[in-house]
Amino acid sequence: MLTDADVERWLREDVGHHDVTNDVPGETSGRLVAKEPGVAAGVDAASAVFDYLDATVTERVADGTAVDPGDALLRVAGPARAVLRGERVAVNVAAHASGVATRTDAAVEAAREVDPDVRVAATRKTTPGLRGVEKRAVAAAGGDTHRLDLSHMVMVKDNHVAELGLTEAIERFRERASFATNVEVEVEGPDAAARAAAAGADVVLLDNMTPAETAAAVERVAAADGDALTEASGGITVEAVPDYAGTGVDVISMGGLTHSAPALDLSFRTGGDG
Repeated sequence: MLTDADVERWLREDVGHHDVTNDVPGETSGRLVAKEPGVAAGVDAASAVFDYLDATVTERVADGTAVDPGDALLRVAGPARAVLRGERVAVNVAAHASGVATRTDAAVEAAREVDPDVRVAATRKTTPGLRGVEKRAVAAAGGDTHRLDLSHMVMVKDNHVAELGLTEAIERFRERASFATNVEVEVEGPDAAARAAAAGADVVLLDNMTPAETAAAVERVAAADGDALTEASGGITVEAVPDYAGTGVDVISMGGLTHSAPALDLSFRTGGDG
């Protein structure tokens, strides 16, 4: 949840202690404009910046809206000093979030062309302090947020297995977690995937496998425990999504949706509609 404290921190970072640049009298209006096609996101966060500065957002598109060059994501009016002070922070947060949404949209569409039921999910590879903004951008574009923090699901990784053994690790964490919390087990091959499913994993994470290995692991998991979900992960690009979507996997998770999506090119213009 975005708070006033978040917005204040963003503005303090940008405005500093003695802003002469934006000390402009009078009233003005402005608009946040797309310079390339994409999917809008972070518009709520950009609006919150102007609201905090007592400028009025008069019009805005919903997050998840497809935009073309020249389209306005939001329009704002108010004291020139407030509008100009909020401009750069609003542009930065919306451009970043819209980049995340645009990449997510591309991945979701690539997956759906092969398998309409496969989910494309983000990961916890997010920018500290901006996870909420980035996860909302993923959701706005039709992606799955995955776990929002460590409390949402238990993840049994290779280090846990090395220390405790696969079965003991699953049992240990299941005893300590709520009945409503799933246990996911990370594996690196089809044989290990089958063992994890048989040991009681709710979700089997197929890490750094090729599409062929992923397909084999999906079959092994189904044979061991038909109720366990399968998730493919590990450096999967948008270009590779169709290959993984065709393996029968339930989820494709991609750190690149958040940690390396390029910002959508946006600009802020004041005055008329030119």
